[in-house]
Amino acid sequence: MLRSMTGFGAGRARVGDEEVSVELRSLNHKFCEVKARLPRELASLEPSVTKQVKDRLARGSVELLVKRQSSTASGTVPTVDLNLAREYLRTFRELAQELGLSGEVAWSQVANQQGVIRLEEKGVDPEAAAPAVTAALDQALSALEKMRLIEGEALYADLDARLKLLEQWSSEVAQLAPRAVQDYQQRLTDRVAELARGVAVDPQRLAQEVALFAERTDIAEEVTRLASHLEQFRALMASTEPTGRRMDFLVQEMHREVNTTGSKSQHAEISARVVSMKAEVERIREQVQNVE
Repeated sequence: MLRSMTGFGAGRARVGDEEVSVELRSLNHKFCEVKARLPRELASLEPSVTKQVKDRLARGSVELLVKRQSSTASGTVPTVDLNLAREYLRTFRELAQELGLSGEVAWSQVANQQGVIRLEEKGVDPEAAAPAVTAALDQALSALEKMRLIEGEALYADLDARLKLLEQWSSEVAQLAPRAVQDYQQRLTDRVAELARGVAVDPQRLAQEVALFAERTDIAEEVTRLASHLEQFRALMASTEPTGRRMDFLVQEMHREVNTTGSKSQHAEISARVVSMKAEVERIREQVQNVE
């Protein structure tokens, strides 16, 4: 079954004190390109998350966003500046001595001074956060793959319909090819008879001209190769492996055969079908750009 390269997936996981969420967005790309955005404190995990994505996806431009969720355990914590507290205590005692005040300085007097106790972000250990990031990313990848499969089903249906049109027109072109030679023979005979005005015409010479025309306009090889390409394309559509690049190559070959058929043919009905086939091959090319 085909898989699209576009999609979205999200996941969330908590391991110990670390809770993270991951979002993935993917678009068309010739290769698998990952653009990861992680919190500064988890930046060291970028190589591992990039590898995790590339192990699951063959193609696509993937934007990866990792967020840490705030919690009591992993948020801010109070921090004491002991040096500053000692300085405040020394200053208060000196002041009491200078002013002749009695009594000891209360700890609350020191603690309430600005800067003695402050809130700071708790330090994060990337290794401790890694399991949560891995689990959340795994969920996001599964959701992304599911969406890419759903879109792939729509791509399959569209491509199948277009292949059927190409197969139909290719069959009609093959049937029209002999008639094109017959029509040319009849036109040539009528034209020669008109110009000769009763003079005897060499039938062997006429047959040679028809044979040369048939050779120049013979499209049997092109029709056969196109049928082979269409068969191979269908096989790729049924494959469980990523097939986008090979499909793109086959579309180029299909275009080549249709183009050559058009350049060889001088029959109006064949030419009309070739024009339609070119347009359909181009539409297939556009759709294939989104296949993984």
